[in-house]
Amino acid sequence: MSALDSVSVQCPYCWEMLELSVDPSVPEQTYVEDCHVCCQPILLTVTYDDDRVPSVEARAENE
Repeated sequence: MSALDSVSVQCPYCWEMLELSVDPSVPEQTYVEDCHVCCQPILLTVTYDDDRVPSVEARAENE
C-alpha cells in the first residue's frame, strides 16, 4: 500500500487537470495548494469513504 494516494483534480481558475497526492491517514482534510500551472490558490477538501477511496473537491479560495 502506498503512503499517499494519487488523485486528479481540475483547477477552478485555469481548468488544467492536476495530479495531486493526498494522505489516506486523515479521513477528512481541508487545505490550500497552489495550482502547478497558474499558481492560484485552490481550496481542497478531501474525504475518504468506507472503502478508503478518496473524493476531492477543488474550489477557488475566494469562493
